[in-house]
Amino acid sequence: MLNDFQKCCTPTQLSTICSQIIDTSTQAFNVNNGNIPKWEKAIDEIKTQNKGDVDFESPYLNIGSENIDNKALEQSLKQLMPWRKGPYQIGDLKLESEWRGDMKWDRLLQHIKPLKGKTVLDVGSGNGYFTYLMALAGADIALGVEPFLLFNYQFKAIRSLINNPPNAFVLPLKLEQMPNQALFDTVFSMGVLYHQKDHMLHLQQLKGLMTDGGELILETLIIDKEHGKQIIPKDRYARMRNVWCLPSTDTLHNWLLDAGFKNIKLVDVTKTTTEEQRATHWIGNNTQSLKNFLDPNNENFTVEGLPAPKRTIFICSK
Repeated sequence: MLNDFQKCCTPTQLSTICSQIIDTSTQAFNVNNGNIPKWEKAIDEIKTQNKGDVDFESPYLNIGSENIDNKALEQSLKQLMPWRKGPYQIGDLKLESEWRGDMKWDRLLQHIKPLKGKTVLDVGSGNGYFTYLMALAGADIALGVEPFLLFNYQFKAIRSLINNPPNAFVLPLKLEQMPNQALFDTVFSMGVLYHQKDHMLHLQQLKGLMTDGGELILETLIIDKEHGKQIIPKDRYARMRNVWCLPSTDTLHNWLLDAGFKNIKLVDVTKTTTEEQRATHWIGNNTQSLKNFLDPNNENFTVEGLPAPKRTIFICSK
């Protein structure tokens, strides 16, 4: 996969950093992780299945494989659980991920500049569901950076099922490991900001990677103004660790201004529902999802007594 990335990367704006991020990715893949043999065995089994062409047939990233062994493929893919982002369909096998990513994609697609011919970065890409959608929308190259190794193996598994995969790649990198060069026309940071201890540093790092006039799509958790300017959870939020700050939309707008972004537009605020985030048998033994994270007596609050998850999308430019 890294060889394919290098071939695709060389004729693009990323040619100057290609070797560096491949070296960093190689080191990440060579860590001592006891799960890697299991994951690699699963991918070897998946590679024996028939490949198919990929397209987007909402809600699924659809791979049109024929004559696949559904039982064997499902068993192999489940060695890579939990599947958070998706959903996917391979032949007639439906991989129902925890999140309905198509719902988020529908909310933002009408507001962004066309991706055709663009160099695109997907920060915290998970298994690459959105990264594929970016490539299918015509990006020259869509690069997802995702430090969690399991999600990189999920991406490899899906890619191994596709005939002539689009120019979408996921590498095991943290944002701060990306060379600080302004090479990306469009940058997506979705579901990442609230996990950052230093929100301003995150915004500045994103901006540093963007070309002049480049577009940032920022999707994150927020609170309504009635709850104040921001909430800093004392412990967990909706049972999530490392949620550092939940701003109001006004506060987030000011953060973007302070970071030097221009043409700041709030394009969506949506309360997360159990249709969009749900428990499925593809998330493993811990089958809890959003409905378990909300107050059973009042769905407007989490089990910790904080406002229930609500997400916003801001679009702005460098």
